[in-house]
Amino acid sequence: MKENIILIGFMGAGKTSVGQELSSKYQKKMVDTDGLIEEKAGMTISDIFARNGEEYFRQLETEVLTELLEQADDMVISVGGGLPMREENRAVLRELGEVVYLQVEPQTVLERLKGDTTRPLLQGDQVEKKVADLMDFRGPVYEKAAHKIVRADGRSLEEIAEEIYRPEK
Repeated sequence: MKENIILIGFMGAGKTSVGQELSSKYQKKMVDTDGLIEEKAGMTISDIFARNGEEYFRQLETEVLTELLEQADDMVISVGGGLPMREENRAVLRELGEVVYLQVEPQTVLERLKGDTTRPLLQGDQVEKKVADLMDFRGPVYEKAAHKIVRADGRSLEEIAEEIYRPEK
């Protein structure tokens, strides 16, 4: 297994923020798969969904993940919330390094993402129900994919980062 730390979890769980904290604190390069996908496609995630649909986006996720497997080592990798849903992606994630599931409550997600119009899966009516239903569906998959589960509700980035990674002195 490579020396990467891979952060998975629902949108708004803090994957990018915790990844940046880990990167800064331990001098590790950080990448975000959504950012890599936007670079590869030359458009935003919202535009990819609108123009090409979710299935095309999911295929790009798998491609980017496979590319990371070839090149990434000793990095922090934050992945999109839906990426672990594909079984083939879960296998690659576990090969890529230690998979850490940042677990949060639906209320935390709703508070953090209030007013965020960039999340295609959270558009429309009944956002609270969508979040709860999606989290119920994805939670067991995240748990299965993860080597470690870390509660992220009401904790500082520093506390979460320290629970995830403690380099040997």
